[in-house]
This record gives sequence, C-alpha cells and structure tokens, in this order.
Amino acid sequence: MSTATQQQIQVAMYTMCLVQDGDKVLLINRPNRLGFPGYIGPGGKVDFPESLTEGAAREVWEETGLRVSNLVYKGLDEFVDPKKNYRYMVFNYVARAYEGELLQNPPEGELLWVRIDEALNLPMQSWFKRRFPLFFEEGTFEIHSAWDQDAQLALKETTIKKL
Repeated sequence: MSTATQQQIQVAMYTMCLVQDGDKVLLINRPNRLGFPGYIGPGGKVDFPESLTEGAAREVWEETGLRVSNLVYKGLDEFVDPKKNYRYMVFNYVARAYEGELLQNPPEGELLWVRIDEALNLPMQSWFKRRFPLFFEEGTFEIHSAWDQDAQLALKETTIKKL
C-alpha cells in the first residue's frame, strides 16, 4: 500500500464553464484583489451534494446572471501535490444555450464577450491560456500536473486529447 493511500487524501472539486455565442465567448476580467487576475471563465467550487454539471451551471448563474443549459463536458484539468496528498480537480464545460441578462455589478469582475480567435491576446493566467483552446476542439481533454507547492516547482505535466 502506498503512503498516499495510508494517509488521508484531500480532494477539491471545481468547475469552469465557458458560455459560447457563435464566434464569441463570455469571459470575466478578474481584478487582482480576487486572485487569479486577468481574463478567466466562470467557475468555482462544487457544493456538496450537487452534481458537477449543476455546480458549473450554478457558478455561471452566480457570476454572470445567465442560466445555461445543455452543458457539454470538455475535460479535466487536475493538479496534484504528492507531498501534501492534495488533488485539485477542475471539470470543464462549454454551454452554447443560455438565457437571461448579464449582471450589472458582477461579483467576480467585469464581464466581456470576446471573439474566440482574439481571446488569447488578453492577459490570462498561464494555466487558463493553456486550457482555453481545448474548449473549442473536438473531443475531450485531460491535463494532469504534479506540483511541489513548497518548492513552487512543476514535477510532471501530461496533456491527453481524446476524440
């Protein structure tokens, strides 16, 4: 039995859901004070006992004011820290069906419809920039990163695309 299975493993589950309207996608320009500054998709922690899809739809509604439906699962981006027995999982979706009006004072930052082919020119976190194109490709993806938080060092990274 490995050391990790003998000790308690902490798992954090999050979602991200990009809302697409034709050639545009809705992004949030997060200010520095909220962490993860720059442009990012709506998302957040999955509340127990909701499903992953329910969590993704709720986060979009809370952060944008839009009610999304027919979410399409795109993939998993996960970070593990073997020293801390910690796994951080982000389940990613695209929604092309929505209704409602954008919030006037969104809690996470300014909302902006951006052309998909121009989005990567915006300031973004490196992990979101890497993941962003995968939302619009055929099939699903899995990104697995092993990380040493104490040393701030990537130990291994694997990206798999599945059709």
